[in-house]
Amino acid sequence: MRNLVYVVIDSACYDTFIEAATPNMEKVGPVERRYSFASWTSPSHFVYLMGMTPHTSPVGVFASEVYKADYLQWGSRLGVPDIGMKDFVPKFSLPAFLKARGYQTHAMVSMPIINQFTILSRDFHSYRLMPRHDDFGAIIDAMSFSADAPRFYFLNLGEAHYPYMIPEHELPPLTGDGGVIRRLGEDVTGISLAERYYDVAHLNRFRECQVAAIEQVDRLMGRLFEKCPSGTWLIVTSDHGELFGEQGFFGHGPIFHEKVFEVPFVEGAI
Repeated sequence: MRNLVYVVIDSACYDTFIEAATPNMEKVGPVERRYSFASWTSPSHFVYLMGMTPHTSPVGVFASEVYKADYLQWGSRLGVPDIGMKDFVPKFSLPAFLKARGYQTHAMVSMPIINQFTILSRDFHSYRLMPRHDDFGAIIDAMSFSADAPRFYFLNLGEAHYPYMIPEHELPPLTGDGGVIRRLGEDVTGISLAERYYDVAHLNRFRECQVAAIEQVDRLMGRLFEKCPSGTWLIVTSDHGELFGEQGFFGHGPIFHEKVFEVPFVEGAI
């Protein structure tokens, strides 16, 4: 059975991923445009931990057939024949499915909204919220592999999430996922963010910074490749997209726009 590393680059939209230079990730496989099942972090991660991946958008098929086809992929990913949707019943939990087959299951996440006290931590041997939202390097340092049992690592990376590694003093005082824990007690009503911060220059800078953040993740992927045993199966995707001023929208979450659902998807053996 292969080791498995499932990487979610939080908020990385398909367009900025394609714009970024990602030579390491492109070695793994072709970059596909797929679609997230949700527009924000928690529900997307829940779906992925059910054992599903971002979906394509096929016509002329029933949804149940798409789900079944997705689960069938786990046989080739893990090097185990005859795996299908039936093997995930009744829990529909990827870590539980892998634990039952002898895997050590570990998660390291960067976003506080999916911390170790949430339901997402269930079925993992260990589940850790990292001290910083933008430290993929520390996650790689904490990983280890053993010949005694295959490992499953589920990684949530915050580099490409707002504030995109921009120094805090240059940022508007948002209270979303990136700042909600630190700013819960602050009164930010009456602040016109659109007027003060969301002009074209700011939005373009945010977009450029997400591109740079994805490139930073790709550079660190080289270190991850060196650490993983040969043949490890790697999945790299995002939980949702991001908007940078398209049709007046910024960010993700309570926004219904195709770009919020477009995500990159790469997988293959390393």
